[in-house]
Amino acid sequence: MHVSLKMLAPDLRWAGMKLRLFGRYDTPAKFRQLQAVITRQVYGQAPQDPAIVGRTVWLPRRDGGRLRVCLYQPRELVAGQSVTGLLWLYGGGYAFGLPEAELPLIERLIRTSPTVVVVPEYRRSFTAPFPAALHDAADTLTWMATNADSLGIRSNQLFVGGESSGGGLACGLSALARDRGTVPIACQIPLYPMLDDRRQSASARDNDAPVWDAQASTAAWRLYLGDQFGTDRVSPYAAPARLANVAGLPPAISFVGDIDPFYDETRHYFQRLRTAGVPADLAIYPGAFHCFDQMAPKSREAQAAIRDLLAAYRRATQTYFT
Repeated sequence: MHVSLKMLAPDLRWAGMKLRLFGRYDTPAKFRQLQAVITRQVYGQAPQDPAIVGRTVWLPRRDGGRLRVCLYQPRELVAGQSVTGLLWLYGGGYAFGLPEAELPLIERLIRTSPTVVVVPEYRRSFTAPFPAALHDAADTLTWMATNADSLGIRSNQLFVGGESSGGGLACGLSALARDRGTVPIACQIPLYPMLDDRRQSASARDNDAPVWDAQASTAAWRLYLGDQFGTDRVSPYAAPARLANVAGLPPAISFVGDIDPFYDETRHYFQRLRTAGVPADLAIYPGAFHCFDQMAPKSREAQAAIRDLLAAYRRATQTYFT
């Protein structure tokens, strides 16, 4: 899908023009450059809101290493009180990203409804391809469930979510937990998720929108899947668009722009959930590109998307339990 300037929402056009010129990351080399920039800018950053406190814990990984996990919660969380537990997974095409990069949205979610947010620094594809990231996410979820009381988390209200590849990882983890009967998940929040390695939908093919395009998707999937890329051996837990059955998955909340390469796969995933009887709330923003809420936060579309997401999140914390 060729994306012309006129296809962008008017309030996103200026940002889209700049991002096309200076903000395109669509090769492995550029992914590495961006990771270096993100690390310099945000690693170890604390929440800006003084009412929210953060801390770091280290968990053992399956490969014998250690997994860094960032925890964020209301500073005045009452002793003995339990709140929603949210496992949040950062975006970045599985190749780059850090927990601290997600803080602006995490702080808003905590202010909207008291929540303990847990963000693992899962292994990126340059370090280890699939299933390393899924293992790190699953092990963090198990740790949350096992330590719910000491963390102040409701054991019957564990949510999972993330942006872009983090959203795809949240969907894969939801399916894995369902299929293996491990940790019950009350709600999934995959924002404009990266779900389909085949990249053959109308929105994915030849997409040249700002921020993330078809070339970036190909490079990212190739790194994440390794020698499975381009084959029929790809696990549905890596690419949840391949799931044969979505019945029994957790209720879902998301939003996506209609010029995002992931527009069709997001819409199709939510349609399948609804058909299977799973509550699924998807908001679509015309003329919005990938990560528009982060890249153009002052735009009308971004403000509407975040406002509606937070309202949906508040409802979810009042409604969804296992």
